Amino acid sequence: MKRLTSNISSAYLEAANKLRPKTKKRKIVAYVESYDDIFFWRSVLSEFEDDTTEFEVMLPSRTNLNRGKKTAMMNHLGSSLGGYMIACVDADMDYLLQRHTPNSQRMLDNPYIIHTYAYSIESFQCYAPSLHNVCVMATLNDRNIFNFEEYLKQYSEIVYELFVWVVWLHRRGRYNDMPLTNFNNIIAIEQLNINNPAEALERVRRSVNRKLAWLQQHVKEAKGKLTPLKEELEMLGVKRETTYMFIQGHHLLENVVAAAIDPVCTILRRQREKDIKMLAGGNYQQMNNELSCYSHSQFQPAQIIRRNTQYKESEAYQMLRSHIENFLHSHSR
Repeated sequence: MKRLTSNISSAYLEAANKLRPKTKKRKIVAYVESYDDIFFWRSVLSEFEDDTTEFEVMLPSRTNLNRGKKTAMMNHLGSSLGGYMIACVDADMDYLLQRHTPNSQRMLDNPYIIHTYAYSIESFQCYAPSLHNVCVMATLNDRNIFNFEEYLKQYSEIVYELFVWVVWLHRRGRYNDMPLTNFNNIIAIEQLNINNPAEALERVRRSVNRKLAWLQQHVKEAKGKLTPLKEELEMLGVKRETTYMFIQGHHLLENVVAAAIDPVCTILRRQREKDIKMLAGGNYQQMNNELSCYSHSQFQPAQIIRRNTQYKESEAYQMLRSHIENFLHSHSR
């Protein structure tokens, strides 16, 4: 009964589009995983709207509160996806698993499922070249006191070898040898000093090297098989210096990027407040008014980064863009 309802829904949407005058836009419904995804996919899909095509981004169910990737890709929508109804989801590990699991095969083989290529929307929001601007928007202070690009480049190079192991193990269903939670704990940034980030990065390096030594000793059948996997992963967009884009997005945001952004924004705010106090020249009323004005003009970094759209130069976004272009070309009227 559910499948019948689903087919009727899809047929109705397609028929409604056909009944529109030729000058009317074709509407494509894009189902996404959760509330946070709506703004991201609206920002992405807006680029492809013109006088012939428009998108409507919505949660995957109008009848209940079910959300998530599985609901967006399948559930009662599974038989409905088509030229007028698509799913837009996080790639997670499914892209790099390259059909070695049922979920990966389902995502990659369905032409009506668009995925992020990077691990998730948070990966784009944490795109290194955009993070200085995130701090500027949050603090209204343009002083550049931390090199986010170098920080994430070094971090990526440190975690790269272990990340390759994760992909190799997960492609073989050996999740217990390296669960993602374990991997995330090993590569977490702790007690970052933005004046000396090398200390925190070195702690991560030591943790990674210990786990690599354990894997090399206990998983001997991987010998000689990681090099070709690295070559394949590079073809898929995973570079040693940009590995951060493919690790779990929430971990990247909360345990790597926020570890740097939060203290940077704190320092930038204090610098701006110090400037205001100095420029007030002892005029306390003017100083308090200006400090109040500045306080009300600020935003929390977490608010800004979740609205960050300055990721469109990333390689992963270019792959996502090509995917959408190919879909639209294949299903043009």
